[in-house]
Amino acid sequence: MIVLDAVDRNILNLLQADGRMTNADLAERIHLSPSACLRRVRRLEDAGVIERYAMIVNEAAVGRTCNVFLEVTLNSLTEEALAEFEAAVMESPDVMACYLMSGDADYLLHVVVADTADYERVHKLVARLPGLARTRSSFVLRNVCRRSTFPF
Repeated sequence: MIVLDAVDRNILNLLQADGRMTNADLAERIHLSPSACLRRVRRLEDAGVIERYAMIVNEAAVGRTCNVFLEVTLNSLTEEALAEFEAAVMESPDVMACYLMSGDADYLLHVVVADTADYERVHKLVARLPGLARTRSSFVLRNVCRRSTFPF
């Protein structure tokens, strides 16, 4: 784990808000020279604090208005069964996120679909995942809060 000072935290806050900000603009905003700013950003990247840069697609603008969370229970929890299931999920482009869980379900999957008919298509694909014992789906009624940034 890397120790973050006030300048590092400021860089992270600014880049989370605008990942396309130029180094010159970033340097000006944090009151460093462009070369010192770039060294700081590279250090954060090399340390893995900045994992990657991405854009966020507006789900509604591309016709994906239905978020669904699937609780998945497997037949077996052997290392081989988990690895096989996880490899299959990684190959499923409809799965936006997958989490190994504690509690009643073994995994929690997040999918974003156009509507219930589109979900039926995805559900048929999920039903073919290896080792699947049962699923339970929960449909999001309204997005109350969704963040993609951490406060620093």
